[in-house]
Amino acid sequence: MTETIDRPTTVAPARPAGLPPHARTVITVLLVAAFVAILNETIISVAIPVLMRELSIDASTGQWLSTAFMLTLAVVIPVTGFLIQRTPTRRLFLLAVSLFSAGTLLAALAPGFVVLLIARIVQGTGTALMFPLLMTTVMALVPEEGRGRMMGNISLVIAVAPALGPVAGGVVLNFLSWRWMFLVVLPIAIVSLLIGVKYMTNVGETKRVRVDVISVPLAALGFGGLVYALNAVGSGGGLAEIGIPGVLGGVALVTFLIRQLVLQRTDRALLDLRPFASRIFSASVVAASVAMVALLGAAILLPIYLQNVLGTSPLVSGLLVLPGGIAMGILGPIVGGLYDRVGPRVLLLPGAAVVTAALGLLAMVGTDTPIWFVLIAHVVLSIGLAFVLTPLFTAGLGAVQPRFASHGSAIFGTVQQVGGAGGTALVVTLLAVGAAARRAEGAGAVEAQAAGLHLAFLVAAAVSVAAIVAAAFVTRPASVGSAQVDGAAAAA
Repeated sequence: MTETIDRPTTVAPARPAGLPPHARTVITVLLVAAFVAILNETIISVAIPVLMRELSIDASTGQWLSTAFMLTLAVVIPVTGFLIQRTPTRRLFLLAVSLFSAGTLLAALAPGFVVLLIARIVQGTGTALMFPLLMTTVMALVPEEGRGRMMGNISLVIAVAPALGPVAGGVVLNFLSWRWMFLVVLPIAIVSLLIGVKYMTNVGETKRVRVDVISVPLAALGFGGLVYALNAVGSGGGLAEIGIPGVLGGVALVTFLIRQLVLQRTDRALLDLRPFASRIFSASVVAASVAMVALLGAAILLPIYLQNVLGTSPLVSGLLVLPGGIAMGILGPIVGGLYDRVGPRVLLLPGAAVVTAALGLLAMVGTDTPIWFVLIAHVVLSIGLAFVLTPLFTAGLGAVQPRFASHGSAIFGTVQQVGGAGGTALVVTLLAVGAAARRAEGAGAVEAQAAGLHLAFLVAAAVSVAAIVAAAFVTRPASVGSAQVDGAAAAA
């Protein structure tokens, strides 16, 4: 494929001979920025008790610092497919990192809860733009033969950043004020912004796309309402707190989807759903949503188990899950390289089976389970997820026609948020149900919580079987997409 320039700073997809230096720079800058943004998503999780004391707020109020961030992602990510089509890559990247940096600075200087909450929303807006932009850029710049390895690098970011977040937060809080959680991140974000100013270039061509003013509020109410309701389930919200946003969100979401089906006939959809015409993409999305249930379900359950049942400190519980995140990150590029050679199915089927088996092992934990058993089970789970996530992203997005790539990335990002919220709600609800049932039998608090964790992990293992079924339908995409891109380049 010949390199085409649609404006002085624009680059086009590279040939299999290797990525040119400017393409490597663009992707590296995006990876670093995405790492910082995702790290920030989890770093605050261990700080809620500290913030409750220092800001004089209760637990339900403090939880909004995480909820607002997640809601912002759920609202903004579905719109990114439209934004990536309309806005040059460089401008969108600088906007995303600028928003994230401004939100981080505001959080560090926040005089109270309200300002800190606003800062988290600003941070979330920048983060929401980052991941779909990264995925779309990789699909545009990296030839099909090298996408597996590059998606492995992205999996490293997705795996290691959330695992490091709680540990970094715990270390900072052990020695410094909570404000330093943001002050530590801020210089990295600013450096990413400065590097982006110098090196970031535009990828592909933009086009004038008219925004549908009805679809935007429908998307916000639909995805935002659904994620809010799921999060309310996970935090023990009441019937009204769950039911009202859940019903409103469901109705808005159905209306939004129907409207997109109508608008996409004239290429005016805010989130084009035509990527679902690919069986490979659809199966990848289903399997990815189940994988997120396993990933985030374990992320929420294990600290509860380690701290409330085994009595470890927050820092120790964070350190115990860190090896799994590191193992998953190390395996990402390796699995990506294997994907390029053998395709997805050989990796997905055993990987999904290992995930199910690891969740089954975690369902065996009790009040006297050795810590080493939990550590090994989590590392096994992380290894299984490493063999699942990279092939799913690579095959799923590789099956999407190039003109729908931005929408495919937005769909994957949205599924991650909804799947994560759904997984958290599911496991926390099962934890509460199992614990209540055991308490009714006269068990103590610790024993009851162990019983709830057993139920939650057991059901998560059963749900993960769906990933094995979906993985059977994921094959290596035909190279028709590349041919279409080459044809377009030649025509240009």
